[in-house]
Amino acid sequence: MADNYLEKRYEETLGSGKKTIKRIGHTVDDLLKKNRSHRGYNKDYVVSRHELERIVGVCSKIPSGCNQQTLRFFLVTKETGAELVLPLIRLGAALPELHLPLPGSEPEAFIICCSTTPESKLVDVDLGIALQSMLFKTVEMGLNGLIIGAFNREKLKEAFHLPYDPLMVLAIGKGIERIELTPIHADEPHAYYRRDGIHYVPKVRAEELILNHA
Repeated sequence: MADNYLEKRYEETLGSGKKTIKRIGHTVDDLLKKNRSHRGYNKDYVVSRHELERIVGVCSKIPSGCNQQTLRFFLVTKETGAELVLPLIRLGAALPELHLPLPGSEPEAFIICCSTTPESKLVDVDLGIALQSMLFKTVEMGLNGLIIGAFNREKLKEAFHLPYDPLMVLAIGKGIERIELTPIHADEPHAYYRRDGIHYVPKVRAEELILNHA
């Protein structure tokens, strides 16, 4: 019986001449689809410091220009100063009439991204890689996030006595928004918009991103 079992398993996996590989976990495409910018969060879900540490943990594995590794992160939870961050950030600049985030849906956990050296091309490249990698980890964990570039740097630095200038803020939480991508041509408007409770994000079609067409 054992011989028959092994023969059967061989036929299932190698009989066609090709190995069968079982995919485990998320694909990059899965993470990209889930990684949408949420501006509204479920306040019943309280993000813990441990969760933020897990998210930042990916930054010990990602590439870094000239391997400088200058990025540093300050973690803020609901219990450790989220209320100090909220007045200093601006969300949804393309939808000023909505005054986002809507009352009762504010993010309450943040990762403040800093650098030990002055901002430069290499630092900005590292920052982009780090933010995207952290968001991938965030959605893998079943959470959502938002990269925030509109904030009062001086007041944020002062509020938390940061030793370095903050470059970007990452909001983390359990997103409550319905977000959909909509394909557009390169010459169409790129601004995101909302309709019937759905947040639409225009994205240029992949074939129009390629300069040398076949």
